[in-house]
Amino acid sequence: MRLPGSSARVGTSSAFLILGLGNPGSQYEGTRHNVGADAIHLLAKRHGGTLKVERHQRAQLAEVSIGGHRVALAIPTTFMNESGAALRPLEKRTGVSLPRQLVVIHDELDLAPGVVKVKDGGGLAGHNGLRSIVSVLSDQQFTRIRIGIGKPPSKEQGANHVLSKLTKAARQELDVATERAADAVELLVREGLPQAMNAFNQS
Repeated sequence: MRLPGSSARVGTSSAFLILGLGNPGSQYEGTRHNVGADAIHLLAKRHGGTLKVERHQRAQLAEVSIGGHRVALAIPTTFMNESGAALRPLEKRTGVSLPRQLVVIHDELDLAPGVVKVKDGGGLAGHNGLRSIVSVLSDQQFTRIRIGIGKPPSKEQGANHVLSKLTKAARQELDVATERAADAVELLVREGLPQAMNAFNQS
């Protein structure tokens, strides 16, 4: 619960904040850049949560139970390059400790389409959403669930690659990857990061 007029947490804190990256607006729905947000929608559906924007927040938020753990599911309502702006309000609202309890789901150019990997910390790989998060936290040591979208034919086609609508086959491939990313989150929450890494990083 919260105190009247406050967005600060009172009571049970969430064990994890799962942040799915994407851009707001219908024109970006179903694009490669929004697979992180798609995974959050799927997790909310699986666990009976409803994503809502609350006052003082810069994200959609639902709190659900996964394996007996309270988990906050969130999607920033900012554009990708300002994803980090949601973190401090979410930290207060959910009671998590950042970056230790943060898991970010995002698209990854350096992985083949459809591949899902779990990573503990790491660099930015040119991802503007990750860059924004690191600029707020001043720390790169948070968990990532990486969903491969493959590289564009050339650097000049990068924006079109991540933001354009997909063919039916490409969409189906990413839908499967989104399911696997949600599975990875569930395993991480229930059994821990090493188990999730072992399960998803072998292939």
